[in-house]
Amino acid sequence: MSDFPIHGTAGGRRTFTHQSEMPVPHSALADWHFRSGALDRLLPPWQDVRVIEDSGPLRAGAETVLSVPLAPGIRKRWHARIEEAIPGERFVDAQVTGPFAAWRHQHSFLEGADAGSSCLRDAIEYRIPFGPLGALGAGYIRKDLEKLFRYRHFRTASDLRRHAEEGPGRALTVVISGASGLVGTQLTAFLETGGHVVRRLVRRTPDATRGEYRWNPESGEIDSAVFEGADAVVHLAGAGIADRRWSDQRMKLIRESRTIGTRVIADAMAACSSPPSVLVSASAVGYYGDRTEQVDDASPAGEGFLADVSTAWERAADPARAAGIRVVHPRIGIVLTPKGGALGKMLLPFKLGAGGPIGSGRQGMSWIGMDDLIGVLHRVMVDDQFEGGLNATAPEPVSQRTFAKTLGAVLHRPAFAPMPAFAAKVLLGRMAEPLLLQGVEAIPSTLNDCGFRFETSNLETCLRLLLDGTPPSTS
Repeated sequence: MSDFPIHGTAGGRRTFTHQSEMPVPHSALADWHFRSGALDRLLPPWQDVRVIEDSGPLRAGAETVLSVPLAPGIRKRWHARIEEAIPGERFVDAQVTGPFAAWRHQHSFLEGADAGSSCLRDAIEYRIPFGPLGALGAGYIRKDLEKLFRYRHFRTASDLRRHAEEGPGRALTVVISGASGLVGTQLTAFLETGGHVVRRLVRRTPDATRGEYRWNPESGEIDSAVFEGADAVVHLAGAGIADRRWSDQRMKLIRESRTIGTRVIADAMAACSSPPSVLVSASAVGYYGDRTEQVDDASPAGEGFLADVSTAWERAADPARAAGIRVVHPRIGIVLTPKGGALGKMLLPFKLGAGGPIGSGRQGMSWIGMDDLIGVLHRVMVDDQFEGGLNATAPEPVSQRTFAKTLGAVLHRPAFAPMPAFAAKVLLGRMAEPLLLQGVEAIPSTLNDCGFRFETSNLETCLRLLLDGTPPSTS
């Protein structure tokens, strides 16, 4: 992918242009941007940008309101309106109110060098506020724009390539539980920008205009209409493992939120006269327990609370299996994204120079970048060769000590402030041992054998993409 950033100024007006080749025809490139989900896929992971209002698919007059960070503890609303939207060609958004004195951004979708390629061109005209004082930050703003659009063009090209190379060649209807969660939000956006239809299972009163259907796993209730005409189901819902300290009641909730919910979905699918052809029901690398040796997809289950939960979680899908439905259990590792999860919790202490290994530091960490996980869920959903349990982890697991050292290096901070095992136990109680002081290095043997394309198989490469917007080398 080639990039051509161009900058200039004229009478206080500044310009920025970023242009990249894309691996699909320009019509596919334009369609991707005009569908719901594009905004979620393009927000930079290293910035805490919050969507306050999103009026949906692009059209003239549509408005978006974001809350953007300007400095630590300082945020500002960015209100933008679509001034022009020509499907297949371009759209233009302009700032109504926000951090700039003025901002106008034209997204153009151009023909490529051949029929199978295209060109994405982002051209921005803007003015910096506060006159000469604001102009002192012009260099920083320019570098920030280069970083942002380098990342956005990489994300666009990578998503388009996945859809083109691994997609089913037709629009699918996919049912998702946990669609509003950390992973579910990105999976929904990825599928919708690829032209697929997403139906969301929700516990609250459903909004039919958003493709929502009600379910209540505790009572066993589910609107079976959600499965009518659907092609696939992706089940992600479950109580957070590390959201709260573990009590007997919390551990019961962790287990039952997975097993009962999975059973409700599997039973409902089995009862359909024409059910979806596949159930992708999440599991976790906790399935293997605490191991000193590396494991692959064929390794047996381990021991301990998380291993027991994962085993029961997978077995809860048996009714769907018995009905002849293909069932896949991605055993998900630690999902890396600054937006939340383990990495989100680690960032502040590491940025303050207080990060380091936990306990011995020798325990295994099986990790996966958020976007590679989205790719795995998509691939196993559309590819019939995948069935049963498989590791949804990066090919290069590391020790916890190596993880801490690598994160510190990417953040340019020391990473030698260890947390002794006893301190972890005092801080986190019963969850400290299985979550922080134990671990496993899981190899994604099935994905490797099937030639799955990882965006970031190396930890440092993944962290630099997520935290610094640096795309992996394509050489």
